[in-house]
Amino acid sequence: MRKICVITGGGSGMGLGTAKIMGKDHYIIICGRTVKKLESAVKELKEEGIEVEAFPCDVSDHTSVEKLAFYAKAKGKVAAVIHAAGMSPHMGDPKTIVEVNALGTIYVNNAFYKVMEEGSCIIDVSSMSAYLTPKIVMPVRKYKYSIKDPDYFMKKIMRSINLYPKKIRAGVAYGISKNFVIWFAKQDAARFGEKGVRVLSVSPGNFETPMGELEKEEADSYTKFCAIKRFGRVEEIASLFAYCVSESAGYLTGVDILCDGGLVASGVNPLMKK
Repeated sequence: MRKICVITGGGSGMGLGTAKIMGKDHYIIICGRTVKKLESAVKELKEEGIEVEAFPCDVSDHTSVEKLAFYAKAKGKVAAVIHAAGMSPHMGDPKTIVEVNALGTIYVNNAFYKVMEEGSCIIDVSSMSAYLTPKIVMPVRKYKYSIKDPDYFMKKIMRSINLYPKKIRAGVAYGISKNFVIWFAKQDAARFGEKGVRVLSVSPGNFETPMGELEKEEADSYTKFCAIKRFGRVEEIASLFAYCVSESAGYLTGVDILCDGGLVASGVNPLMKK
């Protein structure tokens, strides 16, 4: 039975870069909402000799994600899921950001829990923003509602976000949603572990991706605080994803891996940054 690797947000950036590595020994299913972007990615991957197909999927739509999971299962053993789809503050309103980043993670994990088998691994992609956003902002006590009632969780989180001025709500929504991804992956490790499946999150810093370009002006101001004073390259984060889902990392689960060039370690405070 062939090994399947599902990559959400696989049409560009980190997802596409990861497909190029994972495609060496996996059948790739890339997912996203923009069909043209997926078609372009499939063409590029096939030119490199990778077996790949696209599956249009909106991760904020529960039904869409369920269809993806069972489609992947029908293709073979779902050996790896890299949930890289996400939305930055410049890509949507606060509610949409939380729906894609937080609800999307809940839906992806819940759907693939039903189809993944022993020895497989799922990575939920977070962000260094989960570390940089002040902890006082994080409504961590409300995260628990996500386990049994995602709709109620959504209402509680949006109520917290709407307490802030409109001009900063998108940024707050992003920080909270990515902090939630880390929390959810950690708490899900035990559930998946009963099936012999690993779950972890990875928090990238600033990388040379289309999403990174949207945030480049602000992101550039952080580079001087990094231990490695540049943006990360796509192949660097893609290689990390590939290692984490490999058998070589078979004892790695329930943890977040921060890959940010040493920015968070610098102790920089976004509220005090000059």
